[in-house]
Amino acid sequence: MFNTLYPLLHVRDVAATSRFYQEHFGFEPVFESDWYVQLRGGATGNELAVIAFDHETIPPQGRHPTANLILSFEVQDAAADAGRLEQAGVSIVQPLRDEVFGQRHFIAADPNGILLDVITPIDPDPDWLAAQG
Repeated sequence: MFNTLYPLLHVRDVAATSRFYQEHFGFEPVFESDWYVQLRGGATGNELAVIAFDHETIPPQGRHPTANLILSFEVQDAAADAGRLEQAGVSIVQPLRDEVFGQRHFIAADPNGILLDVITPIDPDPDWLAAQG
């Protein structure tokens, strides 16, 4: 069994990535060095770690920047967060929209191009729900 599970993002600029998650998502550093930062945030103390992609502690076959990853953030008001992040200059790669299955969300990108799906649960469309059986 394990105590904690958290993603470890392999990035080119640890400090800039850490600042991004602190400024825009309210994470707080738990541990900081020039090559690794452990962050904690959210109502349930979620954790996120950032490491220099080419650090010696990573086996050679894993020394690549993180790619093809989406981090999902459930928030109180995705519409408000979309406006706030856009105003702050964060790249919004998919504008705010409602999904029939019960999500209001948008997708942003962090400074590394890692996608961030920012979600607020909403009621599913009744017709869609009925069609699901």
